[in-house]
This record gives sequence, structure tokens and C-alpha cells, in this order.
Amino acid sequence: MKGYIEERAINIANYIIEENATVRQTAKKFGISKSTVHKDVTERLMQINPALASQARTVLDVNKSERHIRGGLATKEKYLHQKGAV
Repeated sequence: MKGYIEERAINIANYIIEENATVRQTAKKFGISKSTVHKDVTERLMQINPALASQARTVLDVNKSERHIRGGLATKEKYLHQKGAV
């Protein structure tokens, strides 16, 4: 079981780096919770491959710093579509 978790953590990190993916996108892709994605990248992967963990963490930090912008754009789109439907 331990080997599976280590392999999953590496696969998650590679996916995040290659796709510039958010925690939510990654969780959906792998069929696991956001908490598991976060734990795999921040804790488990640091013990397995610190360099890979650092790269994935950088992507996640950028995504986190931009999420309020994406949320605002999503809200804007929502209301533009509602206005057009009325």
C-alpha cells in the first residue's frame, strides 16, 4: 500500500506541473479529495522527492494567489449569461 501512495504522490505532482493544474482539478482527475492532493504534495512528496515537491508547490502557490481573479471572472460570466437569458 505504501508504494501505491508514493507513486500517486509523484503522479499528482507531475500532473500539477505539466498541466499547471489547481488542487481542485487534480483531485477531480485522480478521483481523490482536495485534502489528499494537498497532503500528498506538501507532506508525503517532501520525503520522497523534495525537488519535485518544490516544483509542484510553486505551481500551487501561483494558482492560490490567482484564485480570487478566477472567481471574479467566473462570477462575471455567470451574470452575463443570466442577463442574456432574461
